[in-house]
Amino acid sequence: MSHWIIAPILLPALAGLLLLLEVRERHRLRRLTGLLSCAALLAVAVVLVGQAWDGTYTVYKLGNWEAPFGIVLVLDRFSALMVLLTAVLAFPALLYASCGDDRKGANFHGLFQFQLMGINGAFLTGDLFNLFVFFEVLLIASYGLALHGRGPERVKAGLHYVVLNLVGSGLFLIALGLIYGTTGTLNMADVATKAQVLPVGDTTLFTVALLLLWVVFGLKAALFPLYFWLPATYASATPAVAALFAIMTKVGIYAMVRMMSLLIAPIPPIGQQALWWMGLVTLLLACVGVLGARRLGTAVAYLVVMSVGTLVAAFSAGYGTALAPALYYLVHSTLICGALFLLAGLIARGRGEVGDELVAGPAILGGGRLSLLFFVAAIAVVGLPPLSGFVGKVALLQAVPEPLYWALLLFAGLCGLIAMSRAGSTLFWRTTGESAGLRPSRRRLLAVLWLLVLSPAMAVWGESGLQWADAVADQLKMPTAYMDAVLGEDAQ
Repeated sequence: MSHWIIAPILLPALAGLLLLLEVRERHRLRRLTGLLSCAALLAVAVVLVGQAWDGTYTVYKLGNWEAPFGIVLVLDRFSALMVLLTAVLAFPALLYASCGDDRKGANFHGLFQFQLMGINGAFLTGDLFNLFVFFEVLLIASYGLALHGRGPERVKAGLHYVVLNLVGSGLFLIALGLIYGTTGTLNMADVATKAQVLPVGDTTLFTVALLLLWVVFGLKAALFPLYFWLPATYASATPAVAALFAIMTKVGIYAMVRMMSLLIAPIPPIGQQALWWMGLVTLLLACVGVLGARRLGTAVAYLVVMSVGTLVAAFSAGYGTALAPALYYLVHSTLICGALFLLAGLIARGRGEVGDELVAGPAILGGGRLSLLFFVAAIAVVGLPPLSGFVGKVALLQAVPEPLYWALLLFAGLCGLIAMSRAGSTLFWRTTGESAGLRPSRRRLLAVLWLLVLSPAMAVWGESGLQWADAVADQLKMPTAYMDAVLGEDAQ
């Protein structure tokens, strides 16, 4: 049995424990420990993708207990892709933070590693209760990271974020209780198997449990009407934290897609229809939010919400062909929004006290390089050719032949273009004098470039990227293979 699958959980867990023991004043040592952990995580993620890409399922039985009685980790193409995406995002985010932002509060590096542990665990677990556990790990770490740097805005936004997620955790536990009461198990594969033969009397309770799960996952993904916490929380966080948070909404989307793909028994129609309409409303309201944003960070946060609406509507549209382009767009939107959060931090530092507010202000130190980076990022996030956003949106439009989806997705692109054009012209052209800000350091610029260069790379190899997404989608469409791998003969 290969032990590589548990490494994305153990590496950040051990690094986090080590960082908590290290002397806080030894900043170089703490930074080196964190960066080495993220580099090792990236290497392991590449190995796991290679291990999963031939279609093999790797099932890791903790304590060597057989499923469904024991806890299992499951590696397939989808989970391997998400772990790799997390690792690719985490390293530049931590590199950016290591230029000084990590010193704004205690235990930043330890919390960062525990956040990675929770995210990777949520992607790899094959058990609903442990999905809840890993959700709590990543949320507890995110509470500290959201408040990192202090300040009244962060405290206010963080309080809303904590309260809403505590409510979500309570609903999650209720849903798990109902699922266990009706099926007698919380192993995902076993739940999917037993859901097909539920007695008539238990079907209603199981349906209620699924709908509660959609509420919980919708809260994690920032789906309407549960997205209002996200813009303030993300815009108030430090740039590196906001960049890492770009993957957190995708954890909720991952959980939705995983459960939808496993349940051969039809998902409650009311649940699937609700997801479709909530995705469209989320997309529409994100358009309004991005046009009304008064800070660049807030605009980028609404672009994250926009990507959530785009993805949820595509995943719940009922068209099998939409799965692959949605996965491609998921990767693109996560990386480009992470880059924009880091870039917004550089722009705010270059403008001094004005920060990233969309008002006339002093000239930005290093504005020439930053304006070029902003131009590339804006083209990518809006979906204009020739970058990856254009490839993803065209593929989505071809896969979801719904006039309403077409109209809203094109309208969202127009709103994003207007918002980014307004932000760029205000930040770089409406200058009022010399800047009192700071010139961007090479390491911060390298962190932004790390993420930005992936957009043209995804466009150049767009056909290969969509083929890889097709491979992931094809495996998701075969839930019986997942059940057989986890349960063996018991799946029959």
